[in-house]
Amino acid sequence: MLDDRTTAAPWPTAYPTQGYAVVDVETTGLARDDRIVSAAVYRLDAQGEVEDHWYTLVNPERDPGPVWIHGLTSDVLEGAPLFPEVAAEFSARLDGRVLVAHNAMFDWSMIAREYARAERTAPVRQRLCTIALSKELGLPLSNFKLETLAAHFGVVQRHAHNALDDARVLAEAFRPSLHAAAERGVRLPLLECRPLTEWASAPMGRIGQQASYRSGGWRPSRKRPACPHPNPGRYEADKPLKQGMRVAFSGDTSIDRELLEDRAVEAGLHVATSVSRLTSLLVTNDPDAATSKTVKAKSFGTPIVDEAAFTQLLRDVAPADE
Repeated sequence: MLDDRTTAAPWPTAYPTQGYAVVDVETTGLARDDRIVSAAVYRLDAQGEVEDHWYTLVNPERDPGPVWIHGLTSDVLEGAPLFPEVAAEFSARLDGRVLVAHNAMFDWSMIAREYARAERTAPVRQRLCTIALSKELGLPLSNFKLETLAAHFGVVQRHAHNALDDARVLAEAFRPSLHAAAERGVRLPLLECRPLTEWASAPMGRIGQQASYRSGGWRPSRKRPACPHPNPGRYEADKPLKQGMRVAFSGDTSIDRELLEDRAVEAGLHVATSVSRLTSLLVTNDPDAATSKTVKAKSFGTPIVDEAAFTQLLRDVAPADE
């Protein structure tokens, strides 16, 4: 049998030449002070072929969080290495490669924070989100869950929310996505990975004592691109969000606000800076606060949900009516 790479169209010269690091991390939660409890990396060559893989547990030095999701209890993690003890090996897996992940902004931010705590910098300069790549390719997916992408390419998922299996599944789904992009000359949605510079050093004990961020966040504010989908109207309870919906945020959030907004944008939602009659949904953890956004939302009859409900809704956003 001929190698399909010998008969395919010339590989795009603009594509990365040093290969990819397909990454998945499981964490104690989604907030900026949450920790990694396990990590996996599949190293791929420039055309998406698997070179090797690596997996480690990580002692988060705190409660493991949603055990019902990742299955890692305090007892299991007690003897695991701390992140600084695996940072060098992790770096060797990432070095010079494009970091690939499903919702890459989340994985990158968690990894970057852990490196910042360890007073190190992750040796990666670009990331690629497979959600964004799926959109660039126009894949006929009912949603952008990893399991849906895997099913599209016939990849069998054996243990969801296990970092090693999730990374394997993503690596197997990324290769055909990469080849489809190459054959069609699609520009890869590569984004810059900036190391954290706003981490404030603080004593950190074995359990529970953590460093903290300086106020002001760790990423510069930026203008977001316009949402490509039409506004389908207001969110309706017990129904999924739909791409194009206008979402506004008010008050403090446990997840870093820009990260939460990035996740909304990557799901195809429009992040609004104010509330109007066109706003589909207001997200706030304090609906009784007399902020201008909550007052306007109530006067317009705009639906209001809290952050926890919104993050659940983000897992299954319906495609736009286009």
